[in-house]
Amino acid sequence: MDWSKLIQPDWSLFLDRDGVINERIIDGYVTRWKEFVFLPGVLEAMAVFAQRFRHVVIVSNQQGVGKGLMTQRQLSAIHTRMKKEIIAAGGRIDLIVVCTQLASDPDNHRKPKPYMAYQAQKKLPEIDFSKSIMVGDGDLDMAFGRNCGMHTVFIGQKNELADACYDSLFSFSKTLK
Repeated sequence: MDWSKLIQPDWSLFLDRDGVINERIIDGYVTRWKEFVFLPGVLEAMAVFAQRFRHVVIVSNQQGVGKGLMTQRQLSAIHTRMKKEIIAAGGRIDLIVVCTQLASDPDNHRKPKPYMAYQAQKKLPEIDFSKSIMVGDGDLDMAFGRNCGMHTVFIGQKNELADACYDSLFSFSKTLK
């Protein structure tokens, strides 16, 4: 897909966090800043995205809060530090929407349900899902994007729900220059 010709200045970018922006802790959670490690090239990619997209939004399932492994305040502190690092590298994040509910909660708002996208659109009403890209590293991310009518980019080897696959956020960002 030739993203550089498709994406216009009014487009929005939705990003998953763990496994896309930072290293995923397998069978665990990033509960404090010292555990948060940016993936290679992410800060450079975020600078590209700041130039190409009207809005950059993170949507992330964070049930570590629901499990009592960290507080909402600790999660917010991690996000504050993450945003500072991204801004210092020339990028930006316009909004972070998280769902801290447990996956086992039958009334949860977690991805792949579109609730977080609607929350983002409520705060940033210019968002048009047909002019948005969801970038993630899992099936839930791809299903979320599809459920919202977004284009989808998978970070990893292959995903049949994705419009395109790249090995990293950095490699995706290189297609936008």
